[in-house]
Amino acid sequence: MASATLSVDLKALAANWQDLNTMADGKAAAVVKADAYGLGVAPVAKALAWAGARDFFVAVAEEGAILRKTLGKGPRINVFSGHMEGDTKLIRDAKLTPMLNSVDQMLRHVEALPGHPFGIQLDTGMNRLGMEDVEWSALRDLALAQKPTLIMSHLACADDPDHEMNAQQRQVFQEMTQGVTTPLSLAATGGTLLGSDYHFDMVRPGIGLYGGLPFIDARPVVSVDIPVIQIRDVAVGETVGYGNSWTARSPSRIATISAGYADGIIRAMGPQAHFYAQSSAVPVVGRISMDLIGVDVTGLAEEPTHLELIGSHQSVDTVAGFADTIGYEILTSLGARYTRVYN
Repeated sequence: MASATLSVDLKALAANWQDLNTMADGKAAAVVKADAYGLGVAPVAKALAWAGARDFFVAVAEEGAILRKTLGKGPRINVFSGHMEGDTKLIRDAKLTPMLNSVDQMLRHVEALPGHPFGIQLDTGMNRLGMEDVEWSALRDLALAQKPTLIMSHLACADDPDHEMNAQQRQVFQEMTQGVTTPLSLAATGGTLLGSDYHFDMVRPGIGLYGGLPFIDARPVVSVDIPVIQIRDVAVGETVGYGNSWTARSPSRIATISAGYADGIIRAMGPQAHFYAQSSAVPVVGRISMDLIGVDVTGLAEEPTHLELIGSHQSVDTVAGFADTIGYEILTSLGARYTRVYN
């Protein structure tokens, strides 16, 4: 079989959520947007619900409708993008809870779905989603009279515990919600790790559930193993791959493996990247192409039948570093061609 294998450890995923839930002063939700960060929303969400999660977050209403079919009636499914034009039927039928981001969204929601649950998202300095202070001040009394389920904001620099923006946003959030009895939420994974001052009533971990930084104590969730299609001898002076970008300086054994940038192995990783044959690191040679990668397996005691990209020897964040990116991008870029195994 030439397809690479993407394995997801659902027990580790559930344990990561439980650890973060225990850490939280209030309760922990679970962020499963982007098809559960590329890992498959149905098995991931079921495992998280089994672990105890009752509040879930998705990016858009379409994701929420899919998630509702998986989870059934019980859990609350919150939508970060709010109530967009055209979302009304999905929000009503799938019983979604939009996080309203503007006056326009507020008016759309209360007019189209009076009495339907909603939350509020506030902008505390990230300038991405949410109502700014002037907008919130004008809308606050009306919004609170409708009894929102949650008021939330999002930290811009939580991955850096010493960044002054964290305390600044917390202060703004406290000022904007002073006197409010509605449940409050500010922290995702990074904010959860900042400590109880950032927890309020709910934390919303995402990347930490899937084994990514900044949750350094997370259990590994993902492994990626790629089959070797062919191994060949390459003589001194011969080249490998497009553009003749790698030239053999000594007699070499080069494995061609069955994956490439179509599978989320970013082309820019190039010569910085390496794989593992059991406990031995083996470097990429030549350019990463759409479906194939050359790897130097010279000197291995045994010829490998597959190579590990992510697993016990290197994390998703290590792999992300090969392309100067973050683990989020690697996870969400993993393509549809992997044989997916859930255990």
